Amino acid sequence: MAVLLKGAPAAAAITENLKARTDALRSRGVIPCLAILRVGERPDDSAYERNAKKRCEKAGIDVREYHLPENCGKEALLAAVREINEDPAVHGCLMMRPLPDREAEQLACELLAPEKDVDCMTPRSMASLFMGKGPGFPPCTAEACVALLDHYGIAIEGKRAVVVGRSLVIGKPVSLLLQNRNATVTMCHTRTRDLPAVCREAEILVAAAGKAGLLTAEHCAPGQTVVDVGIHVLPDGSLTGDVCAEAAAETAAFLTPVPGGVGAVTTAVLARHVTEAAEKRDAR
Repeated sequence: MAVLLKGAPAAAAITENLKARTDALRSRGVIPCLAILRVGERPDDSAYERNAKKRCEKAGIDVREYHLPENCGKEALLAAVREINEDPAVHGCLMMRPLPDREAEQLACELLAPEKDVDCMTPRSMASLFMGKGPGFPPCTAEACVALLDHYGIAIEGKRAVVVGRSLVIGKPVSLLLQNRNATVTMCHTRTRDLPAVCREAEILVAAAGKAGLLTAEHCAPGQTVVDVGIHVLPDGSLTGDVCAEAAAETAAFLTPVPGGVGAVTTAVLARHVTEAAEKRDAR
């Protein structure tokens, strides 16, 4: 039976470290601050915002909320981004996505200052991720996968990793992060030929395809570490991931639960990015 890699202990450890760092910043008159920009009233956005605020409070980070109506229009959105860019008291910005207007979303992402982009929303941040240097930060969820492995002492260097999913939010970034840690990475997707056989070759298997229950027992091999990034609401209201957890647990050595796995670490990584952005500003 697989050992569950629960996210709460990892998130608590990150937060404890951040509190010492934000206390040091505050002692020098620097108050780390995150701006949260939300358009409309999507329940999942509101839930994530609440969780992010709680985590930031524990870490010693102030939060400013920018709430716009769903029909706010492109100019109002861009005006809010400009205000965040120009405010020296704001160190990081989290914009809830996707936005109702995809064109406005793209323009807002292009406008956001990359040094305040704490969730890899801007083209420059994504380029920095690919090059391994530059302003901005990796996507919080992608980095949370690596942070969870680190917390539980699961070695990455030299391991064979398979990532199922190719989105710019998780699949591609987590592949790069694992490569940067000297894993040998194979990227797959729902159209990969003989996906189960490829997945069974992995020592670290990351499920990030956005399809409930895509990976079953036939995708898993003894000794694997399975990181399930997916989260889906079932008809009965319960949550599940991209992995059939009960089946995977019978074979894998380690498994992240859904809920309570990667998602629990994501807000802690967000808080870490804000803290790092404040430290960089303070060091100038």
